[in-house]
Amino acid sequence: MRRLDQIGPTLLIIGLLIPYSQAPSSWGDLSPHTTQFVNVEKDVRLEVLDWGGSGRPVVLLAGGGNTAHVFDEFALKLTTNFHVYGLTRRGFGASGFSATEPGGDRLGEDILAVIDALKLKKPVLVGHSIAGAELSWVGTSRPDRVAGLVYLEAGYPYAFDNGKGSTMKEFLDARGPQPPTPGDSDLADFSALQRWDAREFGFRVPEAEFRQTWDSTPGGRPVKVRDSPGSSAFMTLMTAAKKYTSIPVPTLAIFGIPHVPEAWMTRSADPAVRKAAGAYFTMIDALAEKQAKAFEDGMPTGRVVRLRAMHYVFLSNEGDVLREMRAFLATLK
Repeated sequence: MRRLDQIGPTLLIIGLLIPYSQAPSSWGDLSPHTTQFVNVEKDVRLEVLDWGGSGRPVVLLAGGGNTAHVFDEFALKLTTNFHVYGLTRRGFGASGFSATEPGGDRLGEDILAVIDALKLKKPVLVGHSIAGAELSWVGTSRPDRVAGLVYLEAGYPYAFDNGKGSTMKEFLDARGPQPPTPGDSDLADFSALQRWDAREFGFRVPEAEFRQTWDSTPGGRPVKVRDSPGSSAFMTLMTAAKKYTSIPVPTLAIFGIPHVPEAWMTRSADPAVRKAAGAYFTMIDALAEKQAKAFEDGMPTGRVVRLRAMHYVFLSNEGDVLREMRAFLATLK
């Protein structure tokens, strides 16, 4: 398996973990959610997962390349106090796609359409990685529609840029060592691939997520990463001329500082890999700290949290993230 989020800067700021395709008929998603689809455009409907719960609505938005199923386990920890939903953006997993307006405006309008369809009253939007661009679009375009925003390793320049933080180009110019690929035995089925992924990268992703964007044989053996059409929007989001210099709603931004290297990097027998990984994370952490400081100074009513964590901070540091989120959500009107 090749994680697109491991290629250079995109490693830490987009979050393209590669999930997998449809399961054989004998497999079932064990996460206790219901699934519905919301029409947002002619021939485009978006997958919405509903884990239930009571209290303020919380809508989870996945990072680049992921679907709402990446939250299958994390979401359950929030249902005691909140009604939790997950949205799969257009062009990924079971959601439809249209090539029109591939930028932040279209994706932001999709979120508002889902809020309308579900009749949600001032939900909190929680976004991982590149979803920060969607959070900032909604928060600045329609601040009356949301109660607050939570950026999970998502407060990078595509989400906040007041000229004082790191630039998108600096992140895009960063380069790190390339991740390993699974062997034949790791591709025996999706469960094997999930175990390989957890071992190599150091955190567990729900198996349902792995079945969303890989092609597989009729017997359920992963074959190759599906070419998800929604990926075409990511460079547009990262390099958009529109800059979000302030966000007029309550915010919580959690940054992975310092970032924890993936397991395959730290145990590599190749000293060149270990050296390249060290240099890469030294650079990324410096850029991330500058960005976090700009976010902090530019949003005096917001809260910035730094955690020693991986980019998938809600998986690598689930307890810390839940604690910070609950404390933040408790302050919202």
